[in-house]
Amino acid sequence: MAAIDMASGSPRGLPVTDPFTVESLTVHVYRAPLTQPVRTAFGEMAARPAVVVEARSADGFTGYGEVWCNFPTPAAEYRARLIDSVLGPELAGRAWTSPNEVFDHLSKRTRVLALQAGEPGPFSQAIAGIDIALWDLAAQRAGQPLWRFLGGEGIGCVPAYGSGIGPDGAAAQARKARSAGHRAFKLKIGFDQATDLSNLERMRRELHPDAVIAVDANQAWTPGEAARRSVELAPHHPVWLEEPIRADRPAADWRRLADVSPVPLAGGENIYGEEGFERALLRLPLAVLQPDITKWGGFSGCLPLARRILDAGRRFCPHYLGGGIGLVASAHLLAAAGGDGLLEIDCNPNPLREGLARPFPRLVDGHLVLGDGPGLGVTPDDSVRCLRTGW
Repeated sequence: MAAIDMASGSPRGLPVTDPFTVESLTVHVYRAPLTQPVRTAFGEMAARPAVVVEARSADGFTGYGEVWCNFPTPAAEYRARLIDSVLGPELAGRAWTSPNEVFDHLSKRTRVLALQAGEPGPFSQAIAGIDIALWDLAAQRAGQPLWRFLGGEGIGCVPAYGSGIGPDGAAAQARKARSAGHRAFKLKIGFDQATDLSNLERMRRELHPDAVIAVDANQAWTPGEAARRSVELAPHHPVWLEEPIRADRPAADWRRLADVSPVPLAGGENIYGEEGFERALLRLPLAVLQPDITKWGGFSGCLPLARRILDAGRRFCPHYLGGGIGLVASAHLLAAAGGDGLLEIDCNPNPLREGLARPFPRLVDGHLVLGDGPGLGVTPDDSVRCLRTGW
């Protein structure tokens, strides 16, 4: 993984930042009810939650971050309390040299506590949200869009795909996503065989024969089932098969599956930490790696990781399913890292997507266009203030 400069604690490849003092760290919980739940192979979401971190510096800048909190239902409020009572007091009022110094400090200070509680995930997710907010703040202070501040080249325009399609009305959802500007798509599978194949067949007929279509089974199958299903899916030419088996299955199971699957394998949203991703790069036959910036790492962890993935000859496609701040952060991460990866944009209704990230970037011919505004370039809109909870 990214080497550490022990003198500064900074992973190589991250920019030098001016020292800053965190004057305050505030956390907000949002919850938007849905008329139709979002279905996956392992459960449903009856509402769309979001945990937003608001970091204010002593010199008057404000940065925003987002914490993964989709499952289980009380996850959002719990992560907010972790930030408010455990993590926030560790950094507010102190001077720091860089956001990655904060990331390293919080990760080290809570490692034993996370083990004692058996909860490394919630701690990693909360720290990731703080890290995003502090990098937003740092880039604003530098007067640069975050992707450029982090070393990205080009014009800040990243290719994307419409995600979250299916299992109900998949063809109609795909048609709507195409009308919205998407040129690549991902179908939810992992349900019964007839539903999965029928949805993929209909999507392929609805879209151009050469359209990019990926499939995501959300860890639904045993290794034997995954092997059979991958062969059945292959005639419809999905570009990858995501999480066909449980993320914690032995590496040997993944290798055996890769040996027989005609479809390249993808995964990474449920891998945590530098050691976890190093094991994945060395031992798992994943053609596409998909870390989630709001689940682990923020920019401090995920940008060096993305470059490591690309150096290893793999495809880096950040995973994301949440509100607008995390989505825009994922876009900046991809723009900074480069490569031929695609940004995941959920197609399901979510007022916390556009509402938490104004002005929302434009989707043009399959590409999300980031502006030249400093930092993430977006802030929450007052229109979603009514969706805040009291947590």
